[in-house]
Amino acid sequence: MKILLAIDGSPHSDAAVHEVKSRPWPHGSVVRIVSAIQPYTPPATEIVLAGATLESVTRQQTEQAAQLTNGAAESVRKAGLEVETAVHQGDPRSVIVDEAAEWGADLIVLGSHGRTGISRWLLGSVAGSVASHAPCSVEIVRQPERRH
Repeated sequence: MKILLAIDGSPHSDAAVHEVKSRPWPHGSVVRIVSAIQPYTPPATEIVLAGATLESVTRQQTEQAAQLTNGAAESVRKAGLEVETAVHQGDPRSVIVDEAAEWGADLIVLGSHGRTGISRWLLGSVAGSVASHAPCSVEIVRQPERRH
C-alpha cells in the first residue's frame, strides 16, 4: 500500500504522523512524507527582507521543510514502515494532489486545522480541497477539541 502523508509542522500534522505510525499497515506498505513550501511573495511595500534575498528565503524554507520531513520519516521508520520523503514548492493543495497522482498513492493522510467560518473562507481548507480533488482515498485526522 502506498500512503502519502502530508505534513506542515503543525500539531495537526503531528497527529496525522502519529496516526500513520500507530496503525498495522499491510506488509510492504510505503509511506511517502511530503511537505509543500508556499512561495514567498513580499508585499509591494517591502523592499528589503532583513538583508535576505527571495532565493535565500526559499532556500531556508526548503531546509526547514527537509528537516521536518526527515524528522517525521525517522519517527515513522521506527514504527517499522518503509519511508520516502519529498519537499515541493507550490500551493499545498496542488502539491499534495499532484504528488498522490504521480506517485500512485492508495491513501492520503493529513491533519486538519479545523478552521470554520471566516477563517476557513479567507485561508481555505487544504484538507477539504485535497479530499475533493484527490485521485485516491483521503483520511483527514482531527484532534479532539480541548475543553477547559
